[in-house]
Amino acid sequence: MTHHRLLLIDDDARLAGMVGDYLRGAGFEVDVAGTVQAGRERLAGGGYDALVLDLMLPDGDGLSLTQALRADPRTRRLPLLMLTARGEPTDRVVGLELGADDYLPKPFEPRELLARVRSLLRRAQPEAADAAPAERLRFGRLEIDTGARSVRVGERDCDLTAHQYELLLVLARHAGRVMSRDQIMDALRGHPQEAFDRSIDVHVSRIRAAIEDDPKNPRRVLTVRGAGYLFAKKQDE
Repeated sequence: MTHHRLLLIDDDARLAGMVGDYLRGAGFEVDVAGTVQAGRERLAGGGYDALVLDLMLPDGDGLSLTQALRADPRTRRLPLLMLTARGEPTDRVVGLELGADDYLPKPFEPRELLARVRSLLRRAQPEAADAAPAERLRFGRLEIDTGARSVRVGERDCDLTAHQYELLLVLARHAGRVMSRDQIMDALRGHPQEAFDRSIDVHVSRIRAAIEDDPKNPRRVLTVRGAGYLFAKKQDE
């Protein structure tokens, strides 16, 4: 059995020890780093399936590290969950905008962190062999290849995190239908709904930045005020 390998970057040694032991007990391989620099050195070696990153670290900012990881092709798609003790939701929104897939406020229950990590890993994996066969969804110049888990607009590759890809795929498979946030959450298997509610709009914004010709005037993912989002069937007309 292959064990997923996780990196936890957090300077709270007591918390990191407790969480690390809990995740190891659930079958994960866990490395711990207490600083941004130590985390960078670990990540440079590669081989991690997901990253759990504290927002506040003694030698740097978790937000800056998130931005750097998303700018690096080697770590662009690495599932990333951000931990934050800050009370201001603005910090969480900024983290999501910079590329975090999810966030978890401190204090938290280790089993909730485990559920979140498993959810991120599921979304990052190709569909199971007994699931729906690979397909290419085309909407004008936009193409979604479910086999390669890739998105292109014309000749341009669109960089999306695993979570953003899954969200776009849900909308595309319901093209022409307005989907409420609850319906989107239900379709995204295994995601803790209470955390996703505040972040969905940020993820849609990042999707638009990747796939729209003019993100400020979207033609593909439309907002239906008071109802949710609609993926346009007809595009590029």
